[in-house]
Amino acid sequence: MSKSKNPRRVADNEAMAVSRMLKTSPQKMNLVAQLIRGKSVDKALADLTFSKKRIADDVKKTLQSAIANAENNHGLDVDELIVAEAWVGKNLTMKRGRPRARGRYGKILKPFAQVTIVVRQPSAAAEEQA
Repeated sequence: MSKSKNPRRVADNEAMAVSRMLKTSPQKMNLVAQLIRGKSVDKALADLTFSKKRIADDVKKTLQSAIANAENNHGLDVDELIVAEAWVGKNLTMKRGRPRARGRYGKILKPFAQVTIVVRQPSAAAEEQA
């Protein structure tokens, strides 16, 4: 009497990777995620490699992890993969402070973000319609 298997969160032709606790604000990371949405994975990797944003390296690692998951866990063809979805979410915010003049306290917020990337292998029927 074991527990039933968890259902997959993505379709059979998709793979996903998540990176959490990345030290940047979600607003800044979303600029990098917008760069890769809807592109083929090789074009997205090239864009992230030559991006000047600091967080682009961490997003690139997440994309490479999603590609590896697609190939090893789901048997998808790497050359046909596209970045179907890339979204950014908030994580925790460290609260720090600094003493200011006249007994006041300056609040310093240090946000963390997380990024989720879904890669998809388009089906043959979807390619014919496009």
